[in-house]
Amino acid sequence: MTRHPAACHDCSRPVLWTITEAGKRLAVDPAPNPEGNTAIWRDGTGALRSRRPSAELPLCGWERLHMPHVATCPARTEQLALPVGVTSLAEHRRRKRR
Repeated sequence: MTRHPAACHDCSRPVLWTITEAGKRLAVDPAPNPEGNTAIWRDGTGALRSRRPSAELPLCGWERLHMPHVATCPARTEQLALPVGVTSLAEHRRRKRR
C-alpha cells in the first residue's frame, strides 16, 4: 500500500496521508502495524481512505491496520515545558476538583 510517502513536517519521517470517513486528513505510518488502530484501504479513485475499526464493523480483508503518525512521532511525544506564567489546563482541572 505504500505509494510515495510524504515526510512529517516535525520529524521528517515518512507518512501516508489518508482521508477519514469524516473527510479529514490523517497521517499514518507507512508500514502496517498489527497494534495500530486505523484501517486503511485504497478506494476506486486510488485515494487512501481510513477509518477506525469497531465491533460492529471489524477489519475487512482489503484493509490493513496502521498506526496514526501522531502516536509515534518523536516530536509530538515529547512534552514541551510550559513557559513561565502559563498554567497546565489538566493540572488546573485536577486542583479544581479537590
